[in-house]
Amino acid sequence: MTALAVLLLVAVVILGAIPNSPVKNMVKPINAVISPIQKIVKNAGDALGNFYAAISDGIAIREENQELKSQIVELQYVITQNDEARIKYEELKDAFHIKDTFSSYEIYGAAILSRDADEWFSIIRVDIGTDDGLVVDNGSSLAVVDVQMNLLGRVIETGKDNSKILPLIHEGFNVIGKVNEVNGAVVVISGDSYLKNDGLCLVTGIDANIIPEIGSEIVTSGDGGLFPQGIPIGTITSVDTSDPLNITATLLPYTEIGSVKDLFIMVPNAPEDSEFIDADSSQVSNTDGE
Repeated sequence: MTALAVLLLVAVVILGAIPNSPVKNMVKPINAVISPIQKIVKNAGDALGNFYAAISDGIAIREENQELKSQIVELQYVITQNDEARIKYEELKDAFHIKDTFSSYEIYGAAILSRDADEWFSIIRVDIGTDDGLVVDNGSSLAVVDVQMNLLGRVIETGKDNSKILPLIHEGFNVIGKVNEVNGAVVVISGDSYLKNDGLCLVTGIDANIIPEIGSEIVTSGDGGLFPQGIPIGTITSVDTSDPLNITATLLPYTEIGSVKDLFIMVPNAPEDSEFIDADSSQVSNTDGE
């Protein structure tokens, strides 16, 4: 029955399409009813097609965005690597500058491995040790500087593949310094348990007749033999003259301990002619004995 109805409807439509066909006038009312339905069905089909197209475009855009994000991450990595290479290059230039300035010292570059849990990093451990030729004998020490050649601290212990650095703001650190000018006043720079909380050092041994002014630059004096002369330490930030017999001051180091990643250790070269001198002295001594 349904098939017959469908065949009849198809026949009517075909006959209605024939020019001057009497059936054409008969199907006009039907067309009036069917036409809006056809439009609705067509619009629904178009909307459904647009919906699927939007989903497809959205998926494509999301995949494209993901690909762009991956490319951005790769570019950022390349930029980071280039920045690190540039920084290393600048550090190498600084190392050569240190080498030129202190020609009688061997310069060892090192990277920081870890710092103690102490807020102000009581001890700094670096990735260089006796296997690299770095040795600290009992009672001796080695100066440690940052990439700008400012004093950072000293080596206190060397292991097989690492060493320990005592930073200058540590209360166990001290060094003889001087005001960086001709005949500048000689002072003692020490770490202080209270001042280190502000990143400062204590300055003592001040002569009442030669009191350093605020802003004066302090460098190593070279006295004592542990540190070479002329390494920048920092600047005077305050002076306390309330006790004329014990004048003190505070010093702000040039080195920001917390931001340092790489550093340089200064090892004095052995005299090239020491062996010759020893042999010659021995020969002279034997001659005298004879």
